Amino acid sequence: MDNQKVGSNESIKFYHINKPYGFFSNFAPYEISLKGKIWPTTEHYFQAQKFVNTPHEEEVRQALTASEAAEIGRDRGRPLRRDWEVVKDDVMGEALYAKFTQHPDLKEKLLATGDVKLIEHTKNDRYWGDGGDGKGMNRLGELLMEIREQIRDQT
Repeated sequence: MDNQKVGSNESIKFYHINKPYGFFSNFAPYEISLKGKIWPTTEHYFQAQKFVNTPHEEEVRQALTASEAAEIGRDRGRPLRRDWEVVKDDVMGEALYAKFTQHPDLKEKLLATGDVKLIEHTKNDRYWGDGGDGKGMNRLGELLMEIREQIRDQT
């Protein structure tokens, strides 16, 4: 199911890594190389950038799982970088671009979605996801569609 082309009037909802289109999730086990380091997942990279140039950044990178990286990154007892709210979408875009250009199989799967709307479907997040009711901002889905267009324009 992951590889089939879908019509442009449809949408693809994703969230769990073990379900169809789970490779879109930041928790999916695809390493990326950024800033001279290997990051186990895009979640590791994203969460670590909240603490750029601090020991917390490396602690997140070395987290054993994406869930652990997220837990560390969401710990407000750690000093969040001051410009985080301004740069977080760019950081996510950078991670996604790396993921979908460094893994040719994922690039093909992303491009195979055509012009379909991509939606991170979860009640757990109203910013990156759709909030479960379609009223969230779906920034992850929006960024994936932007990356898809960017990659399409480059090929």
